[in-house]
Amino acid sequence: MAETDLARDDEFELTEEQKLLKESLLDWGERELPLSRVIEMNQEGHPFPEDLVKSLANLGVIMGPVPEEHGGSGLSWEDQAIIADQIGYIDPSIATAAGFMAVETGWGYTLNRYGNETIREKFVKPAINGDQFVGIATTEPGGGSDVAGFESTAERDGDDWILNGEKTFISGTEEAQKMGGAFWVNVRTGPAPEDAPHKNMTSFCVPVDADGMNFQEPYRDAGRMAISTGGFIMEDVRIPDRFRLGEVDKGFYYTMEGFDNARILIGASSVGVTRRILEEAADYIKERETFGNPLAKYEGIQFEFSDLYTRMKALRLMYQQVARMQEKRYEEAGKGERTGSPKTYSATDVARWISMIKWKAPHLAKEAADKAMHWLGAAGYADDYVFETAWKGVMSYCVGAEGGANIQKIVIARETLGPEYVPYK
Repeated sequence: MAETDLARDDEFELTEEQKLLKESLLDWGERELPLSRVIEMNQEGHPFPEDLVKSLANLGVIMGPVPEEHGGSGLSWEDQAIIADQIGYIDPSIATAAGFMAVETGWGYTLNRYGNETIREKFVKPAINGDQFVGIATTEPGGGSDVAGFESTAERDGDDWILNGEKTFISGTEEAQKMGGAFWVNVRTGPAPEDAPHKNMTSFCVPVDADGMNFQEPYRDAGRMAISTGGFIMEDVRIPDRFRLGEVDKGFYYTMEGFDNARILIGASSVGVTRRILEEAADYIKERETFGNPLAKYEGIQFEFSDLYTRMKALRLMYQQVARMQEKRYEEAGKGERTGSPKTYSATDVARWISMIKWKAPHLAKEAADKAMHWLGAAGYADDYVFETAWKGVMSYCVGAEGGANIQKIVIARETLGPEYVPYK
């Protein structure tokens, strides 16, 4: 795998350290995850190979923004977004990015932020080291992006909580059972007020081996097959209060923060997928001739290519800006609590931009794969090329993973037109 000028023309925007980071990841991809292995893994399905988990951990790219004193690398969110972009380029099936980088980083960072030292030692640090899996389990049979509509419950029992309910369409259920670890789980700790259904929700760190955790058979997804998708039923799962995340009844807000962090990285990964698609397609259309001319000479192809390339570059600038905004928020969080100084960006300011990147980036990658398959004709339809694998993988982020596209549009409209125009009030 060798990047061309198509991939390198953004490097004037990067620091020397970020360039080295990209190069080290590219070297890793050439050794550990060439395209042939990506396609093979996607065809064979889960579980995700443990050697890749450990090697990603050794690179320090899992939960990179977690502070060094908590076992992380102390990377900036912009650094982590660049990592996500490069891993999306290496693995256009987006299974690596989904399972052991974006999901674990976005939710693991938030878990570390609201968890206590017990949670950090038992779950966060082992996941950073590639020895366990931490994931997100919010979706329920009756609701996905509508977090406020969840029905799973937790009741206090002395120093413990008793959890009941069902979670579905959860990434990494098979890997978590094999490796050990925990899921971020949101449950109701009180009735939902009619005027504020997002209230009375609490977040917990639920170990995969807790008594009463009953995992279902994994689902057969259309793509992104190198990581499992499944669900579980909680039947009187007893969790000590020390596994609670943050304050009681504030779980909705913490969960939205976790989604924001994961969405930044999914958006950046999707930009990397688009870059790989366009690079592979460019090689083909410059070489393949029809009627005496290379395909790249034909307006119908080169104009579509130019459009996709321009939108990819715009989205790269967008995710870099979003990552810097999130970094600024976290830098100011502690200071603001101590001094009461105003914040540069509110949570909703950043959420609007995050929703834009989460909406647009996966759809661009899907469109690029679709166009490339048309450019290549029969060759594009073959499953030994990247395009079919990428198309199926990014589709999962178009239809709902980490928040559906239409939900992102609602968030954008809410923060632009005003909350009085949301459709759920």
